[in-house]
Amino acid sequence: MRLFTVDAFTSEPFKGNPAGVCVLETALTEEQYLKIAQEINYAETAFVIKDGKGFNLRWFTPTVEVDLCGHATLATAKILFEKYNCSEEYLSFYTRSGELKVKKMEDGLLEMDFPAKETQPKTIDSVLQKFVGDTVLYYGEDGIWAFVEVEDATKLKKLLPQLNLLKAHSQKIFVITAKSLTSGIEYVSRVFAPNMGIDEDPVTGAAHCFLAHYWNTKLSKNPTRAQQVSARGGEMECELIANNRVLLRGDAVIMCELLVEWKM
Repeated sequence: MRLFTVDAFTSEPFKGNPAGVCVLETALTEEQYLKIAQEINYAETAFVIKDGKGFNLRWFTPTVEVDLCGHATLATAKILFEKYNCSEEYLSFYTRSGELKVKKMEDGLLEMDFPAKETQPKTIDSVLQKFVGDTVLYYGEDGIWAFVEVEDATKLKKLLPQLNLLKAHSQKIFVITAKSLTSGIEYVSRVFAPNMGIDEDPVTGAAHCFLAHYWNTKLSKNPTRAQQVSARGGEMECELIANNRVLLRGDAVIMCELLVEWKM
C-alpha cells in the first residue's frame, strides 16, 4: 500500500481540495477503508486498485462511503499518471457511479468524463431559506442533493454557515451558487454536507455535474469557468458533451507520500 495526499482543482499548494489517495495491492475490509479515511480525516480518501485494463475506485469520507467524488478522482489520476507513470491516453475507473474516465491533456491539466446531473425544481423551505440568507432564484433537489441559486455572489462568499440548520434538514448535500461578478469566471459556489462529515467542502467535482448542466444551459455558454469560493478556493472548466456527460478540467498538486508503518 502507498498513501498520498493531493490538493485537487488547484495549481498551488495548500489550496484546492485535499484528498487522500491510497493505492492498494489487494482489497481491504469495509472497516479498514473507513478507519484509514478517519485517520486521514480529509473530506474524501480514495482507494484504488488495478483491475484488468482499468482500476476499481472507491471514496470514503470520515463517516461514510460516497457514490461520486470528483476531487479525489482527480487526485487519484494525478498519482497514477505521475507516480506510477501510467501511459494510457485515458484512465478508466470502475465506481459506484459507473465507469469514469480521466485524460491527461497536453497542457498538463486533467480532464474527467463524468455524468451530467440535473435537479428537479422545488419550493425552498424556511429552514434552508434562513441558511442562505439571500434572494433565492432557483431551488431544486436530486436524491440527497439540494441546489440553490442565490442572487448575490458577494453575499454567498461572505456567508457564515449555520450548520445546525443543515443538520436538521432532510437533504444531505447543499450546493449554493450565484452568477459570478469576476471576469473570466461564469459562476461561483459553496458546498456544505455536515451530516456526511463535511462541514464545508473546499472544491467539489461532483457538485459541478449539477452546476455545469444548470449554468451552461442558463447562460447558453459551453464550456464555462467555475470557481468554488471556500476559504481554500479552487477552479475548474466545465464542458457539456453528448450522452448527458460533462468534462471537468482541472489541475492538482501532489503534496506528500506518507510512510505507512502500521499493518492492517
